[in-house]
Amino acid sequence: MISRKNASISKFIIHKVGNKSNDTKNVFSEKLVDFDEASYDLMLPFLLRPFGNVVQSYRFNHHADITLNEINSYSAQMFNDDDAFIEVSKHMVTHLYEQSTSAQIKTGDVLVVMFEGIEFRDMSTNAIGIFKIESKVNFFQTYLENNSYDVLVQKGISSKKVDKGCLILNQSDGEGNIILSVDNNSYDAQYWINKFLNIKYADDANNHTQQYIELCKDFSTEILKTSYGAQERNTFLAKSIDFFRENEVVNIERFKEDVFEEEKHSRLFDDYKKEFEGEQNIVIRNQFDIAEAVVTKEKRKIKTDIKLDTNIQIKLDIDAPEASSEYLERGYDDEKKMHYYKVFFNAEN
Repeated sequence: MISRKNASISKFIIHKVGNKSNDTKNVFSEKLVDFDEASYDLMLPFLLRPFGNVVQSYRFNHHADITLNEINSYSAQMFNDDDAFIEVSKHMVTHLYEQSTSAQIKTGDVLVVMFEGIEFRDMSTNAIGIFKIESKVNFFQTYLENNSYDVLVQKGISSKKVDKGCLILNQSDGEGNIILSVDNNSYDAQYWINKFLNIKYADDANNHTQQYIELCKDFSTEILKTSYGAQERNTFLAKSIDFFRENEVVNIERFKEDVFEEEKHSRLFDDYKKEFEGEQNIVIRNQFDIAEAVVTKEKRKIKTDIKLDTNIQIKLDIDAPEASSEYLERGYDDEKKMHYYKVFFNAEN
């Protein structure tokens, strides 16, 4: 997560990127944008707001040598040479164009920005922002003609959200420059993350926590819900989140002891973990520090509703992991030939 309270824009340029597959060309600017006060005050938060809630960070990647990563090389040139900004920004757009090998990939405006005063982990740094605006919105423009007002429809950039964007911080750790990325039009996730930026998640507590929660979510849906029903799935997720909140470190053996009551479920989890690691091409650590911010963010995404085909929904509280097993009972009615849930309570709220 970053703070933008002291941030400013020192350089800003706009280019247009075409699409290689349909032969639309790039169009380059030769000068930096000179903002008026109103447009600057709108542009700065528009570009940086999406990164305020980003928890996980990335690092540059390359199969042979990290110095051969194009955006890594271009950003280093920008950081080290103030006069190189305009020409290097064109190289970035050309590199983006080279990844546009599908007609599905949209043309758009590319904003390349140098920020000052970005705060990250209690340190202030400058950063390079690369943003692609793919979607334009319709808006009404009124104008005066012959002493009467008329209206026409124009297209422009919405100030609500960017389509794709990244921040390359001029700050590094043992893995290299710290990078944040957002993609609100993820119709081709490979295009922005893997092909253009060529980045991977940092090897840190945020990534380890994220991977483990993804493992738990997939296991709960593909194994527990399929074999034992939604109640079993939701109880497992609630217990998992409770474990993450109550502990600072995940130890996989202790996790299984706390979360699973039956040994067969623990064995199913072990088997699924191996399958998950193979499919995702990752290795999930058996012990790691928990990133509280990731747990908080992922908890909001977890849905614990039980939706029934009789137009009834049962919503379980993820903060009360024991409630499902203690106060919700699942059974089968032989007379009606239907499953049922029995709910115990003292009073209605």
